[in-house]
Amino acid sequence: MKKNIDIRGKAFGLKNFVEYQAAAVVSREILNRKTGTVTVFSFGKGEGLSEHTAPFDALVYVVDGKVKITIAGKVQLVKKGEFIILPAGKPHALKGDGKFKMLLVMIRS
Repeated sequence: MKKNIDIRGKAFGLKNFVEYQAAAVVSREILNRKTGTVTVFSFGKGEGLSEHTAPFDALVYVVDGKVKITIAGKVQLVKKGEFIILPAGKPHALKGDGKFKMLLVMIRS
């Protein structure tokens, strides 16, 4: 998909919005506003995000594959078609067993 096209008012499949790259994390921002962001990510096999916190709640929707998400020490497996909310201020991390894609929606409040 071309990088600099106006996608407003057009339908797209999230699964094909970013491609997988071996041993890499790829992201593509869909929206970036003062009130929040929407970003699609693809993670190569075994890739993830180390533990961190965020000042706002974030919604993670798994578009493809599955991912282990740890929130404040508790691990949950989130699969394609499922979502989870990462609470503001709670440490969280993501780790894929295989490759996976996700949509991250962060609302600033």
